[in-house]
Amino acid sequence: MLDQFLNWYNGLTDGLWGSLLLFAVGVLLLIKGGDWFVDSAVGIAKRFKVPEIIIGATVVSIGTTLPEVMVSVTAAVNSNGAIAYGNAIGSIICNTALIAALTIAIRPAPIDRKSVATPVLFFFGSAAIYLVAAYVFGRFDRWLGIVMLLVFGAYMTMTIYKGFKNPVQHEEEEEEGEQGSLMKDLIVLIVSAALIAVGADMLEGSSVSLSLMAGIPTEVVGVTVVALCTSLPELVTAVTALMKGHGALSLGNIIGANIFNLVLVSGAAVTISPFEIPEGSKLFGYNTSQLFEIPVMVGVMALMTLPALAKGKLRRWQGASLLTVYGLFVALQVLIALKVF
Repeated sequence: MLDQFLNWYNGLTDGLWGSLLLFAVGVLLLIKGGDWFVDSAVGIAKRFKVPEIIIGATVVSIGTTLPEVMVSVTAAVNSNGAIAYGNAIGSIICNTALIAALTIAIRPAPIDRKSVATPVLFFFGSAAIYLVAAYVFGRFDRWLGIVMLLVFGAYMTMTIYKGFKNPVQHEEEEEEGEQGSLMKDLIVLIVSAALIAVGADMLEGSSVSLSLMAGIPTEVVGVTVVALCTSLPELVTAVTALMKGHGALSLGNIIGANIFNLVLVSGAAVTISPFEIPEGSKLFGYNTSQLFEIPVMVGVMALMTLPALAKGKLRRWQGASLLTVYGLFVALQVLIALKVF
């Protein structure tokens, strides 16, 4: 029965109308899943008096990073762990320079520097592991994957500890009796995370199929459509949180998802299947990843977080600058894929 369903599902992407149907259903699942996810996450935050930035950096980030985790772990099981390498870097750039940039450009907001400082430090500490592996070792060994998973565990432990040690009072928007049960919030959180993951999978597969039908080169599809689709849960959750007035939740989700891409997604993949730094494409005769992609990954996070930590507020110019960087990044990747250089 399961095999028949999978064959039917995979067959849908072979035709135009099937791909369009999966695309539409995927969008609906992402939108509704993101709406429910934010509501339940905020409900949990209020119930335990935990700052929204903490909930965003842990629970929400895990849910929205599920597609990347699934793709990377599956690739690692199939002895193709290098996919996780590019997936992590590309997702972080997309999360920061497109998704976070949009929310910052539309509605810049003040931040709690104490709450943001820990996730930011963990991100750059995790990025340092990537830099050492990429520029010193030239490969990701299994012990490095274990270190990444330990960093993930330390981040989760410290973030949850700080959240409960320094609870904040939320304004009551409804009577205590109308808030619903904790079990209901948890069930909605799990169901909505599943909807987001399934919707992202549908949207990714159908987008690739439609792009190929339109005659767009596979390399360009991978750089643009696939990278964007795997980050759509973060986009939907961020936009939904922004519309509901929970900007801190949106920022926490982006930072948390970026950390998870580095240490959870990559750590699990490397532990299962160690790999050499992929050669991939070349830019002026050098490895594109080392020359261009990793510096952009670190640079966009620095541009988003460091001024905010210094001033205690996100600025619209940061959003505009990040969007410009993302546009140039995609344009250059397309030119590289088309072998212009």
